[in-house]
Amino acid sequence: MAATRRPARSARRPAPGRASAARHSGHAGSARTARRQHGPHLAPTRRGIVVLIALALTAVLVLGLGVAALTGRLSGSDDSQAAAGDDAQQEAEELGFPAREGRLVRLKRLTGDIRPKSVVASGEGRVIANNMLYEHTMTVYDAGTLELERTVEDTVDLADFGFPERAGETRGAPVEAVWTKDGRFAYVSQYSLTGPGSGEDGTDKCTGGDAIGRSALFRYDADKGVWDQVIEVGRVPKYVTLTPDGTRALVSNWCDRTVSVVDLAQAKETATIPVEAAPRGIVVLEDSRTAYVTAMYADELYRLDLEAGTSEKVMDTGRKPRHLVLSPDGKRIHMTEAGSDRLVTLDAATGEVLKRVKTGREPRSMDISADGTVLYVVNYYENSLSAFDADTLEEIERVKLGEHPVGVAYEPGHHRVWVANYRGSIDVLDIVAADSDRAKKADASSGGSSSGGASSSGSSSSAATPADGESSGAPEDVEE
Repeated sequence: MAATRRPARSARRPAPGRASAARHSGHAGSARTARRQHGPHLAPTRRGIVVLIALALTAVLVLGLGVAALTGRLSGSDDSQAAAGDDAQQEAEELGFPAREGRLVRLKRLTGDIRPKSVVASGEGRVIANNMLYEHTMTVYDAGTLELERTVEDTVDLADFGFPERAGETRGAPVEAVWTKDGRFAYVSQYSLTGPGSGEDGTDKCTGGDAIGRSALFRYDADKGVWDQVIEVGRVPKYVTLTPDGTRALVSNWCDRTVSVVDLAQAKETATIPVEAAPRGIVVLEDSRTAYVTAMYADELYRLDLEAGTSEKVMDTGRKPRHLVLSPDGKRIHMTEAGSDRLVTLDAATGEVLKRVKTGREPRSMDISADGTVLYVVNYYENSLSAFDADTLEEIERVKLGEHPVGVAYEPGHHRVWVANYRGSIDVLDIVAADSDRAKKADASSGGSSSGGASSSGSSSSAATPADGESSGAPEDVEE
């Protein structure tokens, strides 16, 4: 409906009697004459005073908002620090202690038709596990009850998603995922596509070269339980993350040596940024412009400028830098070096190494507690999870897990740690008070092997730890 326009002030009819009074008032006539001869009358009227006050208040408000916006742009890290402080306080209030003062106790082991490569928590009550090409599924769990909510097949008809030339059944291979902040959608990287027009299968050795077909992100609608978008990216995509402003996704394309930049509003790749061999882990800083990416087979770390579409090498790393995690305050980046059995902390602004520490055998993925005090690192060949103090990198404890832990997620809604064991299970761990009965019982049953100060030699695990280049027979031998 069209808006009703108010008449212009000059067209309004005067109130009855007021016009004639003005015409016969000598004062009014002289005032008009004075305004014509000497310009506008400067003596304030009541209405003028109200208008001036309103204008002054508006100016103050606009100025204040401008200063606040400028201050926010100049001190985004301060905002991040404040948010991190709020998270830490909330965590301590809900747990009753900072996460670093807690202990990990296994709540349940989930099994079924799963071979999880990764596990990712939404923060809104759901957790997903990606079962790669071994099961061709993504499994969705209720974070509270730990019940399986849904098993989602990775099969789609690409003609339904804007690719008419590829009509027919196409299978993906879910490998990694990232949730939107509201928990409504998850973007899931598909290791390789198999179907009409897909090209050669992707592998970690990338032997097919350019003949390997480009793959995709599938978007999962958690409310409807279906895939609702397919976005083409590079060859053998691995890790995927979102920029803090929620406008873009970044995808590491293993066989292309690139990172795809995906515009989420357009649902399409808008740029590719070159790095080096086998890009994997990614973090994006709070400015939503600067990202860091590991080049796993090049033993290098890169910094990306998303606006310019450029990359630069930050440093030579230890062997096989794999995963990156950003501290809640945005000031530090934590990196696992899977081939060097090492955890490294860097300054997010400069890339300078701040600390290094030994881990268990082949650290793969990691996550950080909501309060930023603990890093949870899986030790793949040791069947264990290490908890490190995020400030000092002191190992707090090491706990035994299922076979070949490869993915890990901190679930903030219930303060639990979920671990994907590649051989076919998911361990869900509670964080409990160190002096609680549950912690003491866990110590007793494990013979104290999960207590703080665990050796980084791997002696706490009964799993064999193959030498470099030796096959363990695990599915991870064909997918890093």
